[in-house]
Amino acid sequence: MKILITGVAGFIGSNLALRLVSKNQKLKNGNRCEVIGIDNLSYGIRENVSEGVEFCNLDIRDKSIYELFEGVNVVFHLAAKNCINDCQADPVETAEINVAGAVNVFEAAKKARVKKVVYAESSALYEGGNIFPTPESEVKPESFYAVSKLSPMYFAKAYQKYYNLIFTALRYFCVYGPVQDYRRTIPPVMSAFIISLLKGKKPIIYGTGEKRRDFIYIDDVNDFHMKCINDPRTDHKTFNLGSGINYSILDIYKLISELIGKKIDPIFKPDLPGEAETTLADISEARKLGWKPKTDIKTGLLYSIDYIRNEIAAGRI
Repeated sequence: MKILITGVAGFIGSNLALRLVSKNQKLKNGNRCEVIGIDNLSYGIRENVSEGVEFCNLDIRDKSIYELFEGVNVVFHLAAKNCINDCQADPVETAEINVAGAVNVFEAAKKARVKKVVYAESSALYEGGNIFPTPESEVKPESFYAVSKLSPMYFAKAYQKYYNLIFTALRYFCVYGPVQDYRRTIPPVMSAFIISLLKGKKPIIYGTGEKRRDFIYIDDVNDFHMKCINDPRTDHKTFNLGSGINYSILDIYKLISELIGKKIDPIFKPDLPGEAETTLADISEARKLGWKPKTDIKTGLLYSIDYIRNEIAAGRI
């Protein structure tokens, strides 16, 4: 089986590629897979890409990607401009990457007669809602990022209707774990807290710290990725991928502080625009397929702390 991943040098993409090329990972019917990865390295890191992945430094907006889709069975489209703050600052580039780029990937898949496309939407689609836990039906985007992640859904539906291309949409909540992108303009909260505390610096909290987030560990997300490859019940459907539990940002700071053994008072800065107050996934649709999160927050954070500690020791952070 041949699988193509866009955004393969990013956090989720690189972890998925690692899982797929692992010697212990087998697909349906015992098959192993060949993995092709596309990334222009504007956000991803080349060193994140595992050995055994055929890496191509290309932009998803470029038609030169089309030839790479020949013979591919499943595409995971994960490449995106995904920092909400950056997207708010540049809605034009956000649309170029997240909308036009996605459609270019869909077109490449259509031309190559790819069987299935699994693509990333986002829990940001729920940012204007007030139903918690939030089911897949409650779509209320507000930020430029959220709107850009909703638009490909309509193109996917059209490709399904007119070209019989199979799609599965995944709405990731706050995915965390090793290789999380700490180089972003505003890093994900867990990585930012861990790096600051390990270096003895004051962590930054935007707003009061009372915002609540649903965090899901990367290995649990990859478990569902495997279902998308192997289980036809995922075809033509949309799934929330979260833990079904949320924590305030202050809760996370206190837990990380305890696990590291350092208590440093954080710096509070003005709130960031375009962010939801609360995220909490209704994961009942994913659970119907036998999937459930296995990694508790403490265990996942310990894995994350160990990874970042090693990165700091190696001088990479």
